[in-house]
Order: sequence, then C-alpha cells, then structure tokens
Amino acid sequence: MVTDRGLQVLRAIVQDFVDTREPVGSKAIVDRHAFGVSAATIRNDMALLEDEELIAAPHTSSGRVPTDKGYRVFVDHLAEVRPLSTAQRSAISAFLEGSGDLDDVLVRTVRALTQLTGQVAIVQYPSFARANLSHVELVQLGGGRMLVVLVTDTGRVSQRLAIVRDEFTDSELAQIRTEVASLIVGRSVREGAQRVEEYLGTADSSNAPHDAATSAIVSVVAEELEEFRQDRLVMAGTATLARSESDFRGSIYPLLEAIEEQVTLMKLMSEMVADDHGLAASIGRENEPFGLGEASVLASDYDATGSRARVGVLGPTRMDYPTNFAAVRAVARYLTRMLDEDETPR
Repeated sequence: MVTDRGLQVLRAIVQDFVDTREPVGSKAIVDRHAFGVSAATIRNDMALLEDEELIAAPHTSSGRVPTDKGYRVFVDHLAEVRPLSTAQRSAISAFLEGSGDLDDVLVRTVRALTQLTGQVAIVQYPSFARANLSHVELVQLGGGRMLVVLVTDTGRVSQRLAIVRDEFTDSELAQIRTEVASLIVGRSVREGAQRVEEYLGTADSSNAPHDAATSAIVSVVAEELEEFRQDRLVMAGTATLARSESDFRGSIYPLLEAIEEQVTLMKLMSEMVADDHGLAASIGRENEPFGLGEASVLASDYDATGSRARVGVLGPTRMDYPTNFAAVRAVARYLTRMLDEDETPR
C-alpha cells in the first residue's frame, strides 16, 4: 500500500528522471523538493516504492528510476492535467486556422502536436461507417464528366469525379440521381455500401448511355463509401524517435515498423480505455501484445460532427506525461470545435 507521501516521492522521481535522464537519489529529492523530512525518511519511502515495483535501481548503489508500473501509478494519480500556456494555445490556433479540407486539417493537427510535445503525433481519421446518407447530388461538368456529391447526417460532404462519356438533359439527370438515391439515401453507410455492391453485381451490361452512366456513378459511390468505412491514421514526427533512441533499451525498429504499417497502431489506439475526460494512456509493458513494450501512447477523443476518433502521441516511456496529456487534450478540443463549427468537407 503506497502512502500519500510515497506517491509524492514517486511523482518527484518521475519528474526528476524525465528532466535529467539520471537515476534519482534520496538526497536529490530532499534538495529539489520541499518534503520537510530527512533523506533517511525519503530512503524508507523509496524502499517501500521499490517493494511495490514502482521504482528500480538500474545499477548497484545508484539512484532509482520509475518502472512501467510506476509510470502507470503516476499517470493514474495525476491530480489534474494542467492547461497549456497562452503561447502554446496560440501555436495550436496558428497551425490549424486556415485549413482546407479534412485531410489538410488532420495533417496540420499532427504537425502542431509533434511540435508541442517532441513526440510522434498520431490522429485517426473519423469513421463514418455508422453515419446515414442524407443526400446525393450529380453535377455535369461537361466533357462526359460528372461530379458526384454525397452528404451524411453527420455533416460530412464528399465529392468524386465520375466519367460517364455522355451528356444528359435535366430530366435524364434527375432520373439517374433518383436511381442512385434510392440505393443509399436514408440508409447507413454500411447498408448503402452493401446495396451498391449488390446493384453492381446485377447491373445491366448494355451500352445504353443511361445504364452505363448509372453504373459508372454507382461504382464511384461504392469507392467513396468504402473510404467512409476505413480506419486510417495520419502521423508526423517520426524523426523524434531517433533523437530519443537512448531511452529505448532495445531497438526502435518495432516502433518504425508499427508507424509504417499502421495496422498495429490503429488496433492499439482503438482498444485503449479512456477515462471520464476522454483521456487514455497505454504504458510500456501494457503494449507488449502490440510489439511496443518500450513505448507509451497517450490519446484523447475528438468528435467529428458525431463520429468519434482519437488524436495522440507515441514515444518512450520516459516522457513528460502531464505536459503531453495537456497538449493532446488541447489539440483534441480544438479539433472538435473546428470540425463542429465548419463541418469540414473531405
């Protein structure tokens, strides 16, 4: 059982080790922190923390460093996530303001976050698989090109180009739009994708302009709905791993492979359990099933007009958890507010 002062000593060890990279001894704690007790008393507290496997000695007669379990207890007992400074908040705003489509917003998001934290920044694309399709529009652009516009009830608007080869009158175009709409409008993305797949499997193979155009448009709709359902990540700051390579006892290659392949990180990000504030952490050995036993991932939920996803950072277990949590939370909140206000199209 860790006492309140023991938790304070653990907090001091974590903070000093993150700041200095050096094992922390009892004398250093007394010198740097106002505990009001002797070094001998702090040593007793440290012995109890070591018995609980919250700290460990990397070398004989050295100071102590936090274990993965120690970092977990430290994170779980954070009294609060301190807010970012005015300058840091201004930096986020400057990075994200003036963004274009959703792709641009998310790219700017990870760049801002990696600059704030010095870690690899990750953001999930929101999944719109549970959204309902509320409208489809067709716009002739000339030259046999058709702009296909899809709108969901979550506010997502997507545009794709279909090649239809022919031009149509307004009444013909309205008829094609009605046929396409009958497949998807008022249905979920998942159900709509299933219906367009069935349509394409039985579509008339004749070369009649109407039928050929409808099939071309539905094919484009099928591709777009598949993207609505896909999980994707945007990342920045991979080079930071090289700068912190000494914080990893083994190789950083498992992390580089996870970043390159994405599937592992998507699974990890999806399975992390968030607290009541939407913040989640997965630390050190907790990540061993994903091959990332020497890394920590911090994440916060954000909302994209009804579709929830996550933004976070990946780095060594020796990281500044309070500051990184604050940055992740602030970026997630700004991203939610921005997407909610603008209903940013894809």
